[in-house]
Amino acid sequence: MINTESLPKTIYAIQHLAFEDLGSLEDTFYQLGFRVRYFEAGVDDLSPALNYEGLTIILGGPIGVYESEDYPFLVDEIAGLKQRLTANKPTIGICLGAQLIAHALGAKVYAGHQKEIGWGLLEIKADEPNILSPLKDTHVLHWHGDTFDLPENATLLASSDIYPNQAFSIGNNILALQFHLEIAEQSFEKWLIGHTCEIRHAGLSIPQLRQDNLCYAAQSEQQSHKIMKKFIENIRL
Repeated sequence: MINTESLPKTIYAIQHLAFEDLGSLEDTFYQLGFRVRYFEAGVDDLSPALNYEGLTIILGGPIGVYESEDYPFLVDEIAGLKQRLTANKPTIGICLGAQLIAHALGAKVYAGHQKEIGWGLLEIKADEPNILSPLKDTHVLHWHGDTFDLPENATLLASSDIYPNQAFSIGNNILALQFHLEIAEQSFEKWLIGHTCEIRHAGLSIPQLRQDNLCYAAQSEQQSHKIMKKFIENIRL
């Protein structure tokens, strides 16, 4: 049964890039009876989202956690996140959000040996229960160049052929996903427009990425709904 009675009915999301929003997860949360409120990193005061007792989701973006000299707002964001994780408040990080969680937990975050952009399968770790089990044999969207070491006391949930640390959890309340579980088939074109420089620099085919989205996004959306439903059920306040 969904933990709707004790969990506050608004989900807070911190954005680092306008078109990297909650995507298909927004519909999932609405179906489960939640509202959504966004905070814009670098513009808004993030402390209400980082201090929030309910679920806060930290979304992706093209900057690195180590670029605080150029993006000073990261200093306060990381400090607030450290306090949040210490208090075991329900938190999900996606891509940059996952890297911020890893960094806040004391793990090293750094530039990887190659970009991982496009749809691919994950190796879902066999340890049960694994909240990402629905993603077995499901292509997910990768879009990152940085990676991270596994934080102390974290449970590794998934790997890819390129990067071993694709997802981890700490207890029931903290989930970090390097890949983009939130991607929505209908809004993928925004990614192709917004990331055109990165795509071309990596030598990737925009028509192929578009075609792969048509092939894989619908199944990813279906499985993401199951995962988010289970995560909310498992939250312990």
